[in-house]
Amino acid sequence: MAMAVAVGNRHESGENINRHLDSSGKYVRYTGEQVEALERVYSECPKPTSLRRQQLIRECPFLANIEPKQIKVWFQNRRCRDKQRKEASRLQSVNQKLSAMNKLLMEENDRLQKQVSHLVSENGYMKQQLTLTTLVMHPHKYMYDSFGIYKVVMLIPVFVDFQGTDASCDSVDPTPPQHPLRDANSPAGLMAIAEETLAEFLSKATGTAVDWVQMPGMKPGPDSVGIFAISQKCYGVAARACGLVSLEPMKIVEILKDRQSWFRDCRSIEVFTMFPAGNGGTIELIYMQTYAPTTLAPARDFWTLRYTTSLEKGSFVVCERSLSGSGAGPNATSAAQFVRAEMLPSGYLIRPCDGGGSIIHIVDHINFEGWSVPDVLRPLYESSKVVAQRMTIAALRYVRQVAHETNGEVVYGLGRQPAVLRTFSQRLSRGFNDAVNGFNDDGWSIMHCNGAEDITVAVNSTKHLNSFSDPLSFLGGVLCAKASMLLQNVCPAVLVRFLREHRSEWADFNVDAYSAATLKAGAFAYSGMRPTTFTGSQIIMPLGNTIEKEEMLEVVRLEGHSLVPEDSFLSRDVHLLQICTGVDKDAVGACSELVFAPVNEMFPDDAPLVPSGFRVIPVDSKTGDSQDLLTANHRTLDLTSSQDVGSTPETGSSRCILTIAFQFPFENNLQENVANMACQYVRSVISSVQRVAVALSPSGLIPIPGSKLSPGFPEAVSLAIWICQSYKQHFGSDLLRTDSLGGDALLRQLWDHQDAILCCSLKPQPVFMFANQAGLDMLETTLVALQDIALEKIFDESGRKALCPDFAKLMQQGFACLPSGMCVSTMGRHVSYEQAVSWKVFSDC
Repeated sequence: MAMAVAVGNRHESGENINRHLDSSGKYVRYTGEQVEALERVYSECPKPTSLRRQQLIRECPFLANIEPKQIKVWFQNRRCRDKQRKEASRLQSVNQKLSAMNKLLMEENDRLQKQVSHLVSENGYMKQQLTLTTLVMHPHKYMYDSFGIYKVVMLIPVFVDFQGTDASCDSVDPTPPQHPLRDANSPAGLMAIAEETLAEFLSKATGTAVDWVQMPGMKPGPDSVGIFAISQKCYGVAARACGLVSLEPMKIVEILKDRQSWFRDCRSIEVFTMFPAGNGGTIELIYMQTYAPTTLAPARDFWTLRYTTSLEKGSFVVCERSLSGSGAGPNATSAAQFVRAEMLPSGYLIRPCDGGGSIIHIVDHINFEGWSVPDVLRPLYESSKVVAQRMTIAALRYVRQVAHETNGEVVYGLGRQPAVLRTFSQRLSRGFNDAVNGFNDDGWSIMHCNGAEDITVAVNSTKHLNSFSDPLSFLGGVLCAKASMLLQNVCPAVLVRFLREHRSEWADFNVDAYSAATLKAGAFAYSGMRPTTFTGSQIIMPLGNTIEKEEMLEVVRLEGHSLVPEDSFLSRDVHLLQICTGVDKDAVGACSELVFAPVNEMFPDDAPLVPSGFRVIPVDSKTGDSQDLLTANHRTLDLTSSQDVGSTPETGSSRCILTIAFQFPFENNLQENVANMACQYVRSVISSVQRVAVALSPSGLIPIPGSKLSPGFPEAVSLAIWICQSYKQHFGSDLLRTDSLGGDALLRQLWDHQDAILCCSLKPQPVFMFANQAGLDMLETTLVALQDIALEKIFDESGRKALCPDFAKLMQQGFACLPSGMCVSTMGRHVSYEQAVSWKVFSDC
């Protein structure tokens, strides 16, 4: 009954819009001419003012017999009808999505029911085997000896099946599945392999050939990307995804087959042979190279067969698997940089959906040959979560992104087209991967490796950066300084977010200015190379982001000012094109990256890019291999090894691999100078990231008991004790309410004290060495950055003048009471305080 009333009212509203009251109080229909005039005005302005409505009546005499109030009501009804139509369209779209998602969930439920039935059957079979084996091997539980006394016979459960196979171990045998040999050199043999690959892929995509478990943190729903699952206890690693996309199946096939457009780890893909299959499909023989994620392991390549065909009801399948034999491959000089990996039956199933769009099933099943990397890196190559994030989820997200852009649902900044911004993101990622890997066939060669610092310097004199534009033709090449390191107990997303938002904590503006200068023709005349100071502020201007905001493309402006008076009117700003990915700390197995390249202020679409940046990859914790990375090829840094901080137990701690790579264009006669500068700069960046990593770790939120705040400074607990004891000696009262505290409890109470407590070193230029949480909040800084702030920097000119006599009094009698005043935070904001006291801290109180 309620639905009938709603429909009836909607119909009546639609009729009323074309009727009005005449002078006698009766409803009269608008004429076609009147409706046309009103619709024309409505298309120009849906909500016209009273003056515009009166003007309309004057311009159209056939509207003179209608009251202005009735015309106002017509526009109100017209807007209401538009709103109803939009709402109905939105609800219809949501209903289609829910229907498609319901279909996916029902299919997933059927698959899970089959998997449960299979497991129940397996369990029953194993119980039966156990019972039979026990009865066969031990028919009598009790036996009597020669004296008539019985004794218990110990039962040893050894599971023996009827074929005599020992199954007493419940671990999975990671042996590759055996397949009958096929003749890969003939079309008939390749066709047999293709059909076999198709059957195996479909059994993984919609069946129970692999034991799938739900991807942690990925819950299905109408607004989610899709349904994701990862493998457990199977040969290699596998990931599976299915989702709804508002694109036609053939368009999706084209996008997914262009793997370089969405798979950021794909270096190259080449089709060696392509011929039609008998059923209207195509078979391709493909050689693909992928990048290594760090500098510590070789890259991977694949020699595969790809089979594209159509199924019933307009569905399409693209499936792929590795072929045996060497197949195609790199030349001899580059072969050492690649390890041949195996792709097991994988691919894409695309089915048309009722009401438009498609349902996609994606399966990636790969054996990365983890034996070829150090033990500590093996989780990167043996983790289904990493495959899911880097390949499976990335593919589905990219297709959905293209679909939203095609439908006009994505708005980008600075008037750039979506395809251009995607190209910028791909070029930044590809340039960074090239720098990290340094392939010989790209022209890279090792210049030197600093064994003490584990920094590798590679040079590429043949790299033509002017492939996009002309100004870089005078350069001699590009130099890259890179290093990889192990981080303990640090969240990759939090670290990358900090590096993005606090660039001044680790970057050198002069180096950024140098990199920007080399992008201009005639670097010697570039005004940015003249004496310049960095104001410390950066402005991040977004260009665009993916629909789930897991990737952001932006322009960063670093504000600089000239130190030369005659050039003060010229801009010294440096601009960077930057991509930031993986800042969602809840994404399981996701890689976090911050990659940037200097650009001109109005950079063209074909602007040359020389990317640098950071990549942080989470590593699943394993006990017993914490020191493996320290000795892997003697090319690894451990950020926590050089920190004199309290160690945390490794069991259950999170670890990640950080890779740093910075590129610097150089001129032929300056190669050695630029190499030295690059080493020094990367060394300083490592030192800064080292402090940031310790501060961001859960154990670094407050000073660790037994740890040193900085080299040359006392331990945190000792300093807290000295501060409290010196305060009591000078003022005769306790700083903290409880005088019996000691050790960690005292440090904790000092840290949580409501008043700002700051401690600085007693040097010719006092520098802060400690502050509690209230002190850090007042100065708007962190415990890491605090140690670079001088005492005089927190006061303005008048404050510094007032501090001089009080400081002399402090040095004379050991303490001083300061009047109320103002101090300046690191962000330039003024903070007022009511009262301040200062006192000397002695270590022998």
